[in-house]
Amino acid sequence: MKIIMDMYGGDNAPLAPLKGAALAVKEYGVEIVAVGDEAEMKKLCAENEISTEGFEFIDAPLVMPVCAEPTEAVKSYKESSLTVGLKALSDGVGDAYVGAGSTGAIVVAATLIVKRIKGIKRAALASVIPGLEKDYMLLDLGANVECRPEMLNQFGMMGSIYMENVEGVKNPKVALVNIGEESSKGTDLQKTAYSLMEKAGYNFVGNVEARDVPSGKVCDVAVADGWTGNIILKTIEGLGGAFGKLIKGMLLKNIFTKLSALALKGGLSEFKQKLDYTKRGGAPLLGIARPVIKAHGSSNPEAFKNAINQAKIFVETDVNATISAALLKLKEDEE
Repeated sequence: MKIIMDMYGGDNAPLAPLKGAALAVKEYGVEIVAVGDEAEMKKLCAENEISTEGFEFIDAPLVMPVCAEPTEAVKSYKESSLTVGLKALSDGVGDAYVGAGSTGAIVVAATLIVKRIKGIKRAALASVIPGLEKDYMLLDLGANVECRPEMLNQFGMMGSIYMENVEGVKNPKVALVNIGEESSKGTDLQKTAYSLMEKAGYNFVGNVEARDVPSGKVCDVAVADGWTGNIILKTIEGLGGAFGKLIKGMLLKNIFTKLSALALKGGLSEFKQKLDYTKRGGAPLLGIARPVIKAHGSSNPEAFKNAINQAKIFVETDVNATISAALLKLKEDEE
């Protein structure tokens, strides 16, 4: 299996993606199509003793700045590693794409170059997040600020299929993020989406309030428009960081709390591991005709390695074929 990687996306590029790719070749047996400045990549690998076994290189002289407008990916930055990598995916050079570049640019370029699965209204950016009781998926995370009801219905279907096939969750529970549990709550968007989702073939369990999303108890897939989903994600990230600092300050306050910290060392380490994004690797862009994984911008080699494994499982479980089949039933339900 070949995984195409944009080696110049992210804060730690190109060394971190190159190191992560080498780890993935060794651990998962994949082949890597490394996209970027070929001469520089080969030089860095030699200088840092990074094995290039299982690598092939595609030269892409430009790097797309994170601050650039997403639409520039297919205009001014056609020769960038991000765009060239997605063009290679579209051409069948590899089986999946992993990149840590601009989220907006990846969404736009993947949609225009790789295209959406036939029948999918919009691609959705999703993430599997550690919950208090179990992990859950949240989507959309910002690819679609404005949504139509049928889009939310499709998000629920795609999220359910991904969680069942890639994460191994049997009959995933899907919920619609809303301001109350009653079906009458929300704007016209939520009300109409609710009526579509309750008739869909997946396991729809109704509305979920934002306060109940982080537990993972109510649902395995939390569906929202991109505006709401992104705010929930950023709030969870912010609270996680704030509580971490608060706990650290409490435990280091004096000699007695420091002794308590020693006693809690094992539990705190386990808690930190649970919240470590590097273990997950990246966020799938669901609805694109070929597997695309958006890695975190600050990914280290371990995170890139795990993002590659995520892409590998995405391909092996043939999620897109299952989504295509499920679209037929959704179309019947909506009609």
